[in-house]
Amino acid sequence: MSAFDIRDLLEAAGPLDGQAAAARGDVGQRAETLAPGPAAISPVVVAGLVRALEFALIFALGALLHLLMLRGRVPFGLTYAGVIGLVSGLSVALIQASGGYRISAFRTFAKAAIRLIAAWSMTFLMVAAMLVLAKVADHYSRLWLGTFYGTGLAALLTGRFALSRIIDKQTRAGRFDRRTAIVGGGKPAEDLIAALETQSESGIRIVGVFDDRNADRSSNVVAGYPKLGNVDDLVAYARHARIDLIVFTIPITAEARILQMLAKLWVLPIDIRLSAHAAKLRLRPRSYSYLGSVPVLDVFDRPIADWDVVMKAVFDRCVGLMMLLALSPLMIAVALAVRLTSRGPVLFRQKRHGFNNELIEVFKFRSMYVDQCDAGAAKMVTRGDPRVTPVGRFIRKTSLDELPQLLNVLKGDLSLVGPRPHALQAKAANTLYDQVVDGYFARHKVKPGITGWAQVNGWRGETDTSEKLQRRVEHDLFYIENWSVLLDLQILMTTPFALFKTENAY
Repeated sequence: MSAFDIRDLLEAAGPLDGQAAAARGDVGQRAETLAPGPAAISPVVVAGLVRALEFALIFALGALLHLLMLRGRVPFGLTYAGVIGLVSGLSVALIQASGGYRISAFRTFAKAAIRLIAAWSMTFLMVAAMLVLAKVADHYSRLWLGTFYGTGLAALLTGRFALSRIIDKQTRAGRFDRRTAIVGGGKPAEDLIAALETQSESGIRIVGVFDDRNADRSSNVVAGYPKLGNVDDLVAYARHARIDLIVFTIPITAEARILQMLAKLWVLPIDIRLSAHAAKLRLRPRSYSYLGSVPVLDVFDRPIADWDVVMKAVFDRCVGLMMLLALSPLMIAVALAVRLTSRGPVLFRQKRHGFNNELIEVFKFRSMYVDQCDAGAAKMVTRGDPRVTPVGRFIRKTSLDELPQLLNVLKGDLSLVGPRPHALQAKAANTLYDQVVDGYFARHKVKPGITGWAQVNGWRGETDTSEKLQRRVEHDLFYIENWSVLLDLQILMTTPFALFKTENAY
């Protein structure tokens, strides 16, 4: 996951004093009004969707033209289907090779049109040459091929013109920007900012500079960008405003200083890079990633990004809806049992921390007497807890009380699988969770889930000791670092068997 060991980061982290915490809160409040940032759109996903749509458009057009022009005279079969598929695949490949699937190409119609015309024409020249060399050209209608070329080109150009208007609007709104925070000041930061500003197609938008040095050693303005605070302030800022990328301009030789900062930043769901722009150490070009042409070293990556976000969202909605329909009779039965055995509402709503520490409202079947419900979970439920109803004791032990959270999944607040969202005032050994385990909030780099890797490995239920919480967090971090759809499937299929282990569930 990273060039740095997380244990090094945790050792480098020091406790936050009250002044630092207050500063973080102040910057967080300013961030809400200063620059929250529009919701981001992934250029990788957009490019993939355009590729798929253009392939489908070309194939459908070729088949439609055959239907209109040759139906009843020339059979479709593999002969025409093969050529249409070849045209579709080859044209998309040539457009890709010409750079036609970059966001900049989507935005500027004139330049993109030239590339598209060249790629489309080259496709038909190559296909025609193949047919002639294979001595099968006479098997195809020349009128159909000519019409396919003309109408296909017109359809692609029309689609790209409409796309350019949409992409240009979204670009102006900042939806494709990589909102970037610079850590460090002085000349290294100024040089990096100057280099980034020359990259017209990098998509980088600098939101400000953060530096841990005192005001007498660090200017309040760096290359025209304001210094917004120190690294603690950056954490608070990132909780309220959208930041996609953090770039360090601190020299690689300042290892202790970098580790101390990373110990605070690695809990954020943000890409973190170390600038190599002004470094004297020169590695092989493939050792770097690039912001435009500016070299950087990868430190941390957002664990689930681009197509992974789409795959997980589709998986959650589709499987979650099927589970909700399949389990609805059981949920109705539990709802009736709760309603008929104790007064009060069927559902219990509780505020919890979600993705990137945002507050979400989680649904559960009510398991406590209504006048003893503990919305903040200031006191953990223990064995034989008198606050729990008889029905509540059963549904908590079997985790049936969690089933309404399928509604949270459909809303998008939760995933089916992920670290469990803990109540705001949850404690282990009478200490708040985030004060027990260093790096606790790294669990929130992904959406929380109804079930998770910790739960299927026996770490569900009461966390009355710091060791239990530590083990749960370790399992959560393992899941985040090793996420895949297959792992989600494994956890979902294992969850029913894990529910039989009820020794810690009260």
